[in-house]
Amino acid sequence: MGGTFESLKGGGAAIALDEIEISILRSLAVQMLELIGPGEPEPAEDADPLAALFAEGPSEPPSDPALARLFPDAYGAPDGAGDKGVDPEELVARSAEFRRFTENDLRARKREDALAVVRSLDGLTPAGDGAAVLELSGELPLRWLGALNDLRLTIAARLGITEDDESAVLFRLPDEDPRKPMVMAYLWLGGLQETLIETL
Repeated sequence: MGGTFESLKGGGAAIALDEIEISILRSLAVQMLELIGPGEPEPAEDADPLAALFAEGPSEPPSDPALARLFPDAYGAPDGAGDKGVDPEELVARSAEFRRFTENDLRARKREDALAVVRSLDGLTPAGDGAAVLELSGELPLRWLGALNDLRLTIAARLGITEDDESAVLFRLPDEDPRKPMVMAYLWLGGLQETLIETL
């Protein structure tokens, strides 16, 4: 998986992807959509248009470690790792309040980012050499950047990878380790993310 993003004339980014890469990216994005969950149901035609602005989200952090990575507490952990001198119960209350008013929008944005990846890939048809060139312009590069970041965070949570132990864990796994394919996907997504940032 050696494809990297390159700049397009006039702005945007392009990358050549083969069928396997397209399949892996699409599968990961679909799994991300399933993890994030469905969006809010469409409001009825006679519904109050302002009601959506005041809709409240969850106040409790997600129990799934991957979702907790995607939707972290805004004010730090109540175990003392957050603000110094602030009562841990106060941190929990602040995070719950913040989550109630922001998580629905954050979930919607992450869902839109993952959907943008799926739709972009659905429009690709590999040529005779087995590769297709994906061109991203407008808001798509930023949507892809958000989705790539979310995918890496999710895989890192599933593998138990933190920034502190990333290199030690990732580069020393034997080939027969069942986590190896996921680690390779994590590293590949990191390369895609890095080159997309460089093009922007």
